[in-house]
Amino acid sequence: RRIETMASEGKKNPMRDIKVDKLIINCCVGESGDRLTRAARVLEQLTGQQPVYSKARYTLRSFGIRRNEKISVHVTVRGEKALEIIERGLKVKEYELLQQNFSETGNFGFGINEHIDLGIKYDPTTGIYGMDFFVCLTRPGARVARRKVRQAKVGFNHKIRKEDAIQWFQDKFEGVVLAKAV
Repeated sequence: RRIETMASEGKKNPMRDIKVDKLIINCCVGESGDRLTRAARVLEQLTGQQPVYSKARYTLRSFGIRRNEKISVHVTVRGEKALEIIERGLKVKEYELLQQNFSETGNFGFGINEHIDLGIKYDPTTGIYGMDFFVCLTRPGARVARRKVRQAKVGFNHKIRKEDAIQWFQDKFEGVVLAKAV
């Protein structure tokens, strides 16, 4: 009954608003050493945060990596800065994503080939790095599933689905979602 009155008055439920929970930027170099530290410097320039190194899970002789060798760097960004970096990343992609870029749980990701497209000045000593952007979306009230006391499940209607994420992307960034790669 209360929902009906809210709808008739033209108000929308503030708990249904979708917002960006976090943005994860990953730059996998595939080897440790100098190239990895330069990639970390690029991520630090982009976000202003200290990136974290990721290790290889197992040895792959064909790729030339060993187990526990540092092979990539990633950084998690939240808040307004995350939105600003997403905007810059989507500008490189011309606000076009594929349907397969969106997961069933309402998150989406995309990759860029050259970090200099994001507005970072090219430095010959650093080189050029590509990176993956992964965006986690959430609704208010998602904390109930993560808190320690009185933990509960997020209801099915409150979970973000693929269609919700695509709709949010189209509304927020006036983006285009293509069915297949052109």
